[in-house]
Amino acid sequence: MVAVIDYDTGNLRSVCNALGRLGVDFELTADPFVIRKADKVLMPGVGEASSAMLKLRERGLDSVIPTLTQPVLGICLGLQLMCRRSDEGNTPCLSIFDTDVVRMVPDKKKGIKVPHMGWNRITSLKSPLLDGVKEGSYMYFVHSYAASLCDGTIAVSDNGILFSAALHKGNFYGVQFHPEKSGDAGALILKNFIAL
Repeated sequence: MVAVIDYDTGNLRSVCNALGRLGVDFELTADPFVIRKADKVLMPGVGEASSAMLKLRERGLDSVIPTLTQPVLGICLGLQLMCRRSDEGNTPCLSIFDTDVVRMVPDKKKGIKVPHMGWNRITSLKSPLLDGVKEGSYMYFVHSYAASLCDGTIAVSDNGILFSAALHKGNFYGVQFHPEKSGDAGALILKNFIAL
């Protein structure tokens, strides 16, 4: 069973729908007992970092998530909250990934828009999470903040700066893009996660 962490952020329904299409048994929950007993844990999220961290603290999940031993996948804001801190609201996060989340900077001359919204390539792929995904595949992004490159970077994307499109450390994984909205390549990533 996959536990999908419910902490009142956006995107929960589309992730649950994607799991349903794959025939995956899942439960949307904020119950630490259910999360600890799950085979896999998904932490989706669309929203603002400081309020999302507040919701995790209110549910006691800020102390639960870093201690999980099964595979955990953060999506979009979920990835960002697994980093040390975020520029968004100068927010201390869960410190699972050894990197910070920085604000992306628009540049009209270079055609760089923020929020970074739409399809963009991912490159430098390395991890069983990305098995079968072709180098340069397009994924769907919606974000204004991004994790800096670090030792845990397993995919890179470019929106004026290179940033971590995906991260991995131990049993923790994160993707900045939305696999549930990224067609066949995104579905493959979710399948790979379930198979870990």
